[in-house]
Amino acid sequence: MFKGIWIRFKGRHPTVAQFLVFFILSNGITVLQLILMPALRVAFTGSPLEAISFQVFPVGSNLDGSRYYIFNYAPGPVAPDGSCGGLAYFLAVQITLAIAQIINFFAQRSITFKSNGSIISAAFWYFIAYVVITLTAAALQGLYKAPLYRFFMGAAGNAGEKAADIVTMVINSAISFWVFFPIFKVIFKNKPEAAERA
Repeated sequence: MFKGIWIRFKGRHPTVAQFLVFFILSNGITVLQLILMPALRVAFTGSPLEAISFQVFPVGSNLDGSRYYIFNYAPGPVAPDGSCGGLAYFLAVQITLAIAQIINFFAQRSITFKSNGSIISAAFWYFIAYVVITLTAAALQGLYKAPLYRFFMGAAGNAGEKAADIVTMVINSAISFWVFFPIFKVIFKNKPEAAERA
């Protein structure tokens, strides 16, 4: 019964149906990120990677006059403003995002968009979009990361740090969610002749 309703709905509203499937898969990927990121943080905490600075792509100044970096992970344990963590924190974030995006690429391509276009071309454009979105999301963190970490760590210490990590990951996921859907509509092609033969 439900399958019939869904098929009729999908026939009448194909883009809305795609968006709903995209939404469900994206939320599943976000849950994976919320599990993986803290696990990687724990794995890297106390490692020599925390002592290695990863402050790259300076783009102006903060309100206090200090350099503003797109990726701002100074060496040392995570500070109350969310800075520091060094290369350990950067890798925990980026490994999490990379794993999530690889799974997301294949899931969205085959389940949501049922693409039969070139996987190489789609992967190339997906990678470009991933890099641009990652840089944009990292740059935007300068606006909300410090207040979030100050608030949560001030309220709950180490538990607050974990909460701030989760909120930051959810914000990054939300940015990706709203940007990727229109991109997927373009890069995940369906060739009618291939679909008819199948």
